[in-house]
Amino acid sequence: MIGRQVSHYHIIRILGSGAMGVVYEAQDTRLPRSVALKLLKPGRLEDPGAALRFKREAQLASSLNHRNICTILDVDEGDGLPFIAMELLDGMSLKSRLAAGILLFEEIVPIAMQIVDALEVAHGHGIMHRDISPGNIFLCRSGQAKLLDFGLAKKVIGDGEGSDGLTTALGGGGSIHYAAPEQLRQKGTVDYRCDFFALGSVL
Repeated sequence: MIGRQVSHYHIIRILGSGAMGVVYEAQDTRLPRSVALKLLKPGRLEDPGAALRFKREAQLASSLNHRNICTILDVDEGDGLPFIAMELLDGMSLKSRLAAGILLFEEIVPIAMQIVDALEVAHGHGIMHRDISPGNIFLCRSGQAKLLDFGLAKKVIGDGEGSDGLTTALGGGGSIHYAAPEQLRQKGTVDYRCDFFALGSVL
């Protein structure tokens, strides 16, 4: 994919890879800016479930506007490849930072407060993240913490089931070391507390 153009984005280099997608640094040829471009992995393109989850991630994440949530800039398709264009962040994931050594208490508290702020906004919009982990928390060089990857997020909508902040557990995917017990059981109900359990596990 390096050197290829998808829609009006010229792909420069790979930034990271997950179970569902690959994130590249790309240059927006219409505007003078660099972006993080997320594409589905080639093996997932024919998977209807993966495509639906990718679309849902874009829809949910783009509905949130907060300084501690990675900003979605564009959602489209080019040459048959669905993509999500996001702000390009300068720094490293909390997972990478932890690999370099433990954090001091005075470093942990600001990160926790910022992610709680992000979750407050997401929950206020009826969105559960459901995959809080060190890999999905990004630490910018500026000191700002950003919540990433809404691929497992769930929108609580409508009347009846979910109207009181509850939704049926979907299971599958996610970071097993940080998931709440009720989420891992894949039955019963899961509410917003699963995100705070996961954040507590991260801390």
